[in-house]
Amino acid sequence: MARILVTGGCGFIGRYVTEELLKNGYEVRSLDALIDQVHGDAEAVVPEDMEVIRGDVRDKAIVTKALDGVDGVIHLAAEVGVGQSMYEIARYVGANDLGTAILLETMIGRSVKRIVVASSMSVYGEGRYQTLDGNQLGLVRRWPARIKRGQWDPLSPDGQPLAPVATDEEKPVDLASIYALTKYAQEKQVLIFGEAYGVDAVALRLFNVFGAGQALSNPYTGVLANFASRLANNKPPMIFEDGKQRRDFVHVRDVARAFRLALEKPNAAGHIINIGSGQAYTVEEVAILLAEAMGVPDIAPDIMNKARSGDIRNCFADISKARELLGFEPQFLLENSLAPFAEWVRSAGAVDRGAEMKRQLEERGLVS
Repeated sequence: MARILVTGGCGFIGRYVTEELLKNGYEVRSLDALIDQVHGDAEAVVPEDMEVIRGDVRDKAIVTKALDGVDGVIHLAAEVGVGQSMYEIARYVGANDLGTAILLETMIGRSVKRIVVASSMSVYGEGRYQTLDGNQLGLVRRWPARIKRGQWDPLSPDGQPLAPVATDEEKPVDLASIYALTKYAQEKQVLIFGEAYGVDAVALRLFNVFGAGQALSNPYTGVLANFASRLANNKPPMIFEDGKQRRDFVHVRDVARAFRLALEKPNAAGHIINIGSGQAYTVEEVAILLAEAMGVPDIAPDIMNKARSGDIRNCFADISKARELLGFEPQFLLENSLAPFAEWVRSAGAVDRGAEMKRQLEERGLVS
């Protein structure tokens, strides 16, 4: 039986990944710092048959202990959040990039056969676009002067409208936030290490992950959790820009299965793979659907018509490569999964810190 180390194994995604591994016959060890912003004051609830080591991935002595007798690693431990990364820069670079470096350095000479790292769709910056006559473009960017005028959508180099299309892994990266920079550095470190030391390495670029168990009181977590926290407190979801920006929402159970498949499938080694639903939703549409699922359809979203530094307009996944290399197929689409998510939110309770997050960003000039 293979033993797998899951860094961040007590976090939102980590708990589902460890459950998926245990269910499929793996021994699992978790290394997790159990920080308050993610876990709150309570200790994480973990399976009885999973070993848990509490510690920071930057602590080489702890990492050495965690790697003892391990056959594979799933590396999830990271600080998460575009907005917060833009002002807590040292925190994000330290946890994400230095943490990954120490993990890899400690792996040298050990019997780890494969490592799978959680990367992010944020590394793409803007997703794929095509011109109205069907020509796909490489890098597309929005310019601050246009954004300040409320002109949210990017244009072609000659000023023509563009249509967003599904983003594949060949799309060049364009790092628009410190968080994106750290996630790109994580995936590159892992892939370079794997090639140098003969360790199978896989990077999964996760799109917007949702599901029961998200940190509802952490305003820098996923957009769906932020909306749920507001609605649970009878407040409107806060939406930057005009709400027409498009995202891909993938259920955490699908993500957990993707990580297990990335451990198991031989042809995945050396690859970067998108993990999403393959569907595109506007952010406003998601807020309205969630309000209906939570039984408060009269609470309309608060469209702020202001931009947040580091945000992009459109990005949703082309998952052809995940289908080909992993045999991955999403099973929990957003529109079929909001009712159980809403039921969990009602039972879990949530402290709304959305206004606090907005204030912190505005004080630093990161909202315009």
